[in-house]
Amino acid sequence: MLLVMTAKRSDSPSAQPISISVTLGKRVKQCRHAAEKSQETVAFEAQVDRTYISAIERGVANPSVETLADICHAIGISLAELFAPMTAVPRAPSGERRTNAATPPEIKRSRLR
Repeated sequence: MLLVMTAKRSDSPSAQPISISVTLGKRVKQCRHAAEKSQETVAFEAQVDRTYISAIERGVANPSVETLADICHAIGISLAELFAPMTAVPRAPSGERRTNAATPPEIKRSRLR
């Protein structure tokens, strides 16, 4: 079964593919509901904050594989089961990445000698 998920942006009349973060979040929420667990319960069992589970499910957060493994354990599935139906996500990078807002420290010549 091939799932194709698209979303429309208000500024663009054509459909855009949904990012992997949003797709992953929807999948986590789907599995959590199937396990009949609340965000609070999953958060407690995965040892993360409930607001972080919410952010993951909304596609805002970018969890580590370790955190995803903890969440999967809490809802009773494997990482493979979590990612299995996500075959419609494009393999090419979306180009949508946050820029690093940090400014590098000033390097003085004396430190280079």
